[in-house]
Amino acid sequence: MTGEIPPGADGIELVYVDEAIIVVDKPAGLLSVPGRGPDKQDCLSRRVAMAYNDALVVHRLDMATSGLLVMARSPESQRALGLAFASRTVRKRYIAVVDGCLQPTDEPWQTINLPIQVDWPNRPMRIVAMQGGQQSVTRLRVLTADHRRKTTRVELEPLTGRTHQLRVHLQAIGHPILGDALYNHHPEAHGATRLLLHSQDLSFAHPVTAAAMQFTSPAPF
Repeated sequence: MTGEIPPGADGIELVYVDEAIIVVDKPAGLLSVPGRGPDKQDCLSRRVAMAYNDALVVHRLDMATSGLLVMARSPESQRALGLAFASRTVRKRYIAVVDGCLQPTDEPWQTINLPIQVDWPNRPMRIVAMQGGQQSVTRLRVLTADHRRKTTRVELEPLTGRTHQLRVHLQAIGHPILGDALYNHHPEAHGATRLLLHSQDLSFAHPVTAAAMQFTSPAPF
């Protein structure tokens, strides 16, 4: 079954729903799950649960990030999808606009392989840590460079799933994502009013039928 999400999950765009999974397009500025404190209880998982009371969290997107996210509708589906994420068989691709002009290389995809760990004095921020950091790998492809505005539109594919991985990796190579209040010293540069990072493509095997599921949500920027 597909269609518009029922009333009660306001502000959430339904992409796909069947007996096992729900795929939604999360807006920027909304938590994926509840945070600490009464002011952080409104979130994607709670809004979806108002319409589908069996909805279960599988993975998350940062509050500032928009785009595709899948939820499960049973513990069995949640477990199967969780294993798929853990085994890296889920394919996720993001669109971002970054500060500065990145030049294409001979190979279409570049690889950023920099370990990441929590920046304990400045939590929840993360930092690159060559000693003691967790392995973190991101593939990057330059789409278009705007030499007048000195920005670049890129496609990103995280091969690992570290917190803030894409944001930390882009900052580390000197091209922070526009609108990033944590990792860009000038987040509002170039007129950015939000984090310009969007989960555009999501592909995985259906947890019940094993059918190939592919979803796309064009970036809204």
